[in-house]
Amino acid sequence: MTAFVALLRAVNVGGTGKLPMAELKRIAEDLGFANPRTFIASGNLLFTSDKSEGEVRAMLEKALDEHMGKPVGVMVRSAAEMAAVATANPFGDAPGKRVLVTFLPEPPPEGALDQAKGHDGERLALGSREIYVDYCGTLLGRSNCAFPRRPRARGAT
Repeated sequence: MTAFVALLRAVNVGGTGKLPMAELKRIAEDLGFANPRTFIASGNLLFTSDKSEGEVRAMLEKALDEHMGKPVGVMVRSAAEMAAVATANPFGDAPGKRVLVTFLPEPPPEGALDQAKGHDGERLALGSREIYVDYCGTLLGRSNCAFPRRPRARGAT
């Protein structure tokens, strides 16, 4: 049995078109996945299965399409792969709250970072099926690594 993490894309965990985590867990149980559990209200699912990554992804996508009435993108990684993603973080020197990993279904194409648009100094790096981003500034949407802000000392004005 392999431990997997499924990351759902564009799932509203509250409000219109929502997918409560209890329903996601039930869907995983209905598919025969062992020990399914969710992580907060995130659309993330942890479970074990003797099926391959591709098989569990296809099963989840089909079941979610039927349940939601629309396609739901699913990224699946083994627990070992998730640990490797964390270990491979090229921005280990940055505070964790500033680093984002975007998971991709396939390896990024050559030159993917050369085509990145709209960034403002963020540090970018490719993983095997991930893109790492270090938002160097204080705001994720307005970072600027070239001119990092220094923390002010306590009591400074």
